[in-house]
Amino acid sequence: MEIPDFGVPARLAARMSLAEQHEYLRATLTRRRALVTAGAVAGGLLTGCGPDRPPADADSRPPGSAVVPFGRHLAFGPDPRTAMRISWQVPARVRRPFVRIGTRPDDLGGRIEAEVRALRTPELPGVRAAVEQYYVHAALDGLLPGTTYHYGVGHDGHDPAAPEHRAALGTFRTAPAKADRFVFTAFGDQGVGEAAAANNALLLRQDPAFHLHAGDICYADPTGKGLTSDAYDATHWDHYLRQTEPVARSVPWMVTTGNHDMEAWYSPDGYGGQWARWSLPDSGFDPRRAPGVYAFTYGNVGVIALDANDVSYEIPTNLGHSEGRQTAWLDKKLRELRADRGVDFVVVFFHHCAYSTSSHASDGGVRAEWVPLFAEHRVDLVINGHNHVYERTDAIRGGEVGRPVPVGGSTDPARDGTVYVTAGGGGKDLYGFPAGVPESYEGKVADREAVPTFHWTKSRKAQPETVEWSRVRYRGFSFLKVEAEGGAAPRLTVSALAGNGERIDHFEVRRGG
Repeated sequence: MEIPDFGVPARLAARMSLAEQHEYLRATLTRRRALVTAGAVAGGLLTGCGPDRPPADADSRPPGSAVVPFGRHLAFGPDPRTAMRISWQVPARVRRPFVRIGTRPDDLGGRIEAEVRALRTPELPGVRAAVEQYYVHAALDGLLPGTTYHYGVGHDGHDPAAPEHRAALGTFRTAPAKADRFVFTAFGDQGVGEAAAANNALLLRQDPAFHLHAGDICYADPTGKGLTSDAYDATHWDHYLRQTEPVARSVPWMVTTGNHDMEAWYSPDGYGGQWARWSLPDSGFDPRRAPGVYAFTYGNVGVIALDANDVSYEIPTNLGHSEGRQTAWLDKKLRELRADRGVDFVVVFFHHCAYSTSSHASDGGVRAEWVPLFAEHRVDLVINGHNHVYERTDAIRGGEVGRPVPVGGSTDPARDGTVYVTAGGGGKDLYGFPAGVPESYEGKVADREAVPTFHWTKSRKAQPETVEWSRVRYRGFSFLKVEAEGGAAPRLTVSALAGNGERIDHFEVRRGG
């Protein structure tokens, strides 16, 4: 949707970076605000405020007892064994928000102060009203490994320890000092709706230690180009966090950044909204500028989250925004994880696909920048979203099939190459596969065949290619369940579960196997 009066005109947006668009918009809104204010004062009609100016009674707020927190979501701190981040939303401004925590629900101990990150989406007259949102974050450090904690979130006037609020208490469990066996889940492209909520309920039944969200989280921006002319409804985030709370209040919800998560209203790089809503590990190259880039280790698995907008040829709004810093950080982090004797497996997740045959196909920028590093450091599993299907490759080495991995098969990345999984069936409207290409999954066809597809080039052209690495294809809502085991014969057992719980794919990643 183009907003000619208050957005960047499409003819200009096509030639401008996101930072340039942000400056254009800021200057435009400033000029219009000055004109409106001057005219209103002259006519004696000034009763409100501009799009980014607080109201005159900025300190007024409802009683704390009338404000009920919602949208709780967890994330790990720097070390999942000892650090957790608790985030939530309040529908109005509150005083002195806090968390209570304890190892028993009847003994929540003292208060831990929380930080409010207020977010204002400016008004576009005739299009949308201004939206005020308040996100709250608490950092819990010095926790005990392998321990279940009970917690409650509150503020002045709303104490979660009060009897009337006890039913709303949440729990989480820190990572054990040594995790010999655990489960994590993953998907991308979720949105808000029945399928998304059903996936949440099903994955919660898998008892995951954490969940990886490969981007395109809520679709408040349905256009997905990261431009100020995109359609946008900030209140969609309220619906998303309410939908996600039943699972994310107990399962760390580790998100990264998709193209629909570039929200140009809040910062020149489009990530001000993500920073306000999420409290993620600050282990990346620039936590404030790229909050969706970080790493953590749980048990014998090292996990790396990346922002593929930085390298995407298909949607170039933020192409090169890190000026190479993210790729340099990735190389360094992969070396560190491979040098760690306690890490058997390295899993990388991000949004745009390195290898897929569905609607968006493959991104040549990801292949050029990151795939060589995945090969050099023998990454065990790469998880993507972007294409709203489930698709899984054979083990890929040098852009070709290094080893066939049929349903139920196994692979050793040190010998065969890396398996790439598109897990984009998180809940948003589904895509398909090229015309004439059948689905292929457990219980149906499971033979490899040549598939016509394409990849995006730096000049934004769709370069046709015919590939043999597309092993499993499923058009339906789904998510990944990964069982990690340590010990003398470490392995990852990777399964894809359909929205009805049926297993549609499974394979093993072994080291030295």
